[in-house]
Amino acid sequence: MSDSPILSIKDLHAKVADEEIDILHGLDLELGRGELHAVMGPNGSGKSTLAKVLAGHPGYEVTSGEVLFEGEDLLELEVEERAQKGVFLAFQYPVEVPGVSIANFMRTALQARLEEGEEIDLFDFQDELLGKMELLGMDPSFAERSVNDGFSGGEKKRNEILQMAVLKPKLALMDETDSGLDIDALQVVANGVKKLKEEDPDMTVLIITHYQRVLRYIEPDHVHVMIGGRIARSGGPEVALELEAEGYEQYKEEQPAAS
Repeated sequence: MSDSPILSIKDLHAKVADEEIDILHGLDLELGRGELHAVMGPNGSGKSTLAKVLAGHPGYEVTSGEVLFEGEDLLELEVEERAQKGVFLAFQYPVEVPGVSIANFMRTALQARLEEGEEIDLFDFQDELLGKMELLGMDPSFAERSVNDGFSGGEKKRNEILQMAVLKPKLALMDETDSGLDIDALQVVANGVKKLKEEDPDMTVLIITHYQRVLRYIEPDHVHVMIGGRIARSGGPEVALELEAEGYEQYKEEQPAAS
């Protein structure tokens, strides 16, 4: 692994576009290449804002601070440029796209990464897609279904894991991907992430979650507690266990008032 972080966030302040008050208040965070990080925090702490700011969501505005991705100013890049450079966001509530098959959706996404004039070989793509579905234990017929149309929560998450497998991001942001899932669906997510990490050890994953339960199935290298738009504490997996036992109140009491 490289000594320099793949993602470096320094003193990041951000808000909802057209609003006055910042949600992120001087957030600092570094992710090493190939590491698995978890950001945990109560509702309203700014977790999803962080994910959307990193992905370039137009509904959010950075008011100050720096975000470097592989040494490059991430905040200067458009949404599609971030995706092309290997930033992937798994949504908390994935959208439905009736009439567009998963296979066509992912082929289009891969095509968008290529230089002008280059074309994806259809047979190579089919082989790659089927190989990833086999890796994840998925029935090939899943690829012919419309994107998330009528999917259960677990199927939507399985689709996002498949997208990660095919697109091979350098940085995968998983925004409360465990929200509303039962145990079986949680295991789908956990097993998928584990298999993708085994296949690509350099992939960096940032899991954003309210609950500790998903971390019972995926052991992170680092756990960060987010309170009031800042990182209040960082540590190893033991931090998640402490949160399960003691909750967030201790950090709320220690956190200075936001400026």
